[in-house]
Amino acid sequence: MASETGSNSPEATGVRADEPIPRKVIIGLSTGHGGMSILINLLGILLVFFYLPPADVGLPQLVTDATFFVVLNAIVVIAAAGRLTDAITDPLIAMYSDRSGHPLGRRIPFMTWSAVPAAVATMLMFIPPVGSESGWNIIWLLGVQVVLYVALTAYVTPAFSLVADLGRTPAERLDLATWSSVSWAVGIVIAAMTPGISAAFEALGMTTVRAWQAAVVLVCTIAAIAMLVPRFTIDEPRWARSEPSSQPLRQSIATVMSSPFFRFYLAADFAYFCGLMIIQTGLLYYVTVLLELPEIWSSALLLVMVVVSMVLYPIVNRQAKKRSGKRLVIFAFAVSSVTFFGVVFLGRFPAPSVVQAVVLIALFSIPFAILSVLPGWILTDIAEHSARTTGEATAAMFFAARTFMQKISQTVGVILFALLTSFGRDIGDDLGIRLSGLAGVVLYGLAAWLFRNYDEDRLQAELVATDPDPSNSGVQESGVIDAMES
Repeated sequence: MASETGSNSPEATGVRADEPIPRKVIIGLSTGHGGMSILINLLGILLVFFYLPPADVGLPQLVTDATFFVVLNAIVVIAAAGRLTDAITDPLIAMYSDRSGHPLGRRIPFMTWSAVPAAVATMLMFIPPVGSESGWNIIWLLGVQVVLYVALTAYVTPAFSLVADLGRTPAERLDLATWSSVSWAVGIVIAAMTPGISAAFEALGMTTVRAWQAAVVLVCTIAAIAMLVPRFTIDEPRWARSEPSSQPLRQSIATVMSSPFFRFYLAADFAYFCGLMIIQTGLLYYVTVLLELPEIWSSALLLVMVVVSMVLYPIVNRQAKKRSGKRLVIFAFAVSSVTFFGVVFLGRFPAPSVVQAVVLIALFSIPFAILSVLPGWILTDIAEHSARTTGEATAAMFFAARTFMQKISQTVGVILFALLTSFGRDIGDDLGIRLSGLAGVVLYGLAAWLFRNYDEDRLQAELVATDPDPSNSGVQESGVIDAMES
């Protein structure tokens, strides 16, 4: 168990126990999370649509949709290949971040060096060398995504770890996770605005493809700027737990995977992100194929989701401090499953298409608000529990394991959606798009069942028992939310 002057004590962090986190630190961290959200969601929302578009949207098909080995197609292979890189880079970057003794801290240097490469690589994913269906485009995507996923991992893992490093109490960690989730939601909207921006460029005389590419470049530039903000607003050695870990890679991984709380968390998280990737990848298809609405409606619907979610974030934050976070997460999984079932019947309900879309996205906003905040907060508590019981602050390794599994689950989501499109992805031939709804029902139902095994009561009790400062224990108000709201 860590001693009172170990890596988890206020003395080790250099921060007085009664000193609040400055507003500029909270804003800086949240802005960085918003920037990486733009890149990640840009890929999730648009990449499959850009390379395998429905008929009559003005975009050429850039890779073959032919299947081989019964179930595989080009998009499936491309998505899966990137995970081979992550299997190596995720734990390595996490270990180097946890063990870093850089004067600027364990996290900020990685985030600074990787922001621009991640944004540039995302741009290049939408600028293939050949403007029509070609094998060279497949080779291009395979090569560029290696750079992309290395750079994204080098930013995302340290950025999530900062939430755990900055938060000294469960309440502070919850509040930091809440504000980061707000920025993440804004990033989704900015990414979803890309089709609307491309329409504006097209109105200025650009071709459809060039307009899409110009819009992607603009949005990625915004993301890069946002991702660099933490470098100038967060004095990590001053405010974060910055004492390096001493564990080698194998031991660090063993520490993370030995946590009895982390295993069930990770399994449920896998199912959650797999389902989320299906709905993100499918959104443009739901709008243009099932509802027969213009592409720009996808941006409007995501704006509705974000606005409703932002209204709900303070409620989620306060309810999590009063009630069981575990029960709220299970409730969110159940509501998500119901929402996915509605996808199966989109365009067939006795209501205008716009009404159907708004009702479904508003319903999904409820679990989205919960699942945007609480799983990340719960993981910071799991990482904090491990640090106190082992004496090693390896938060980055916990988040690396999570982000690696997220990428695997997102790949599975893309694979499932891409495979289902072979059953129909056009107006009048839409069975594959509707079947994606059933896939989501199953995945979110599985996530709810798995998360029932997470022992929240035991973890919170042991956090209280191992806290060197008993006044920090419990999920009471931290003042971070109130300070920001003022």
